[in-house]
Amino acid sequence: MNLANKITIARIGMIPFLVLAFQQYPSWMIEKVGFLKYINQYGVYAAIAIFVLASVTDKLDGHIARKYNQITNFGKLVDPLADKLLVSAALIMMVQQNMLPSWIVVVIIGREVMVSGIRILAAAKGVAFAADKYGKLKMVLQVVAITAVLLGNFPFSYLTGFPIDQTLMMAAVLITAYSGYNYVKSNYRELQLEF
Repeated sequence: MNLANKITIARIGMIPFLVLAFQQYPSWMIEKVGFLKYINQYGVYAAIAIFVLASVTDKLDGHIARKYNQITNFGKLVDPLADKLLVSAALIMMVQQNMLPSWIVVVIIGREVMVSGIRILAAAKGVAFAADKYGKLKMVLQVVAITAVLLGNFPFSYLTGFPIDQTLMMAAVLITAYSGYNYVKSNYRELQLEF
């Protein structure tokens, strides 16, 4: 397994730690495992650090794969899957913590499931669809928006009071929905899908 793929696997490995950092642990559990009180108090900061680090590895593994000719079928399959798992885990945990309304998560994860289904159909027909510019923009906006919401609109809440975090999240939802529509529109003829 080459370095690029190892970095991708490491990104998937960070997801359980992201989920654990989001948790609010009950007092009976804290009595048994004392350090959990620190997760209750500071877990969101750990979640931000893990999410940002994992997001950076997405760019890193792609750069290494292209620079050192380490592009593999495994990487083509697992890299986008790792991105979807990371974003989905963060969004689901944010709903649990009442940071986001659930409909946002339904739109974003629904798009990912739909596109993954099309990719599975394409793979069965021996066709590979590359991510387009809207898909790449979607991922960047999702990462920036999730980070902004996790930061609680800091520092903008102190500077302007304008909800930059929610504005970025709405932009991410819109580009996510549009990129899904564009993906279907661009590829359904090649797959000979019947509507």
